[in-house]
Amino acid sequence: MEDPEELAKAVSEVASKEGRRLAIVESLTGGLVCSDLAASPGSSEWFRGGVVAYDRTTKHGALGVPDGPVVSEPAVRAMADKAADLLGADLVLAVSGAGGPEPQDDQPPGTVWFAINDRGETEAWVEQTDSGDPQDVLRHTRERSLQALLKHLGG
Repeated sequence: MEDPEELAKAVSEVASKEGRRLAIVESLTGGLVCSDLAASPGSSEWFRGGVVAYDRTTKHGALGVPDGPVVSEPAVRAMADKAADLLGADLVLAVSGAGGPEPQDDQPPGTVWFAINDRGETEAWVEQTDSGDPQDVLRHTRERSLQALLKHLGG
């Protein structure tokens, strides 16, 4: 596993250099990714903020997630798109998943949906962790979120 602090520092360097404005929308990670980014050097230059929408009613109400499952592609796409507008960011990562140990929305534990809105273009993908243990799922999701941001920044 890569060190989240080092990944966040790398994100910070590239975001600052490229003049990007980043935001995060988290569900199962409960603010871990926002915390990593906020703690990185120079974050006040590029980090617009984040939304932690843990509860499904918050996702539907505040973020415009369509009725239905929140561990899904439509959910993370809506989360990323809404946050881009809400926070004035040109790169937004959204994440929602079944953290375990129980399934959620008919998804097995360890299923995590990601979306990135990069200057108005949104893509989504799903990953399945090898473990349904909540702590393992959180660690994996945190790392993969930071890696995805770095990749989209070209770092």
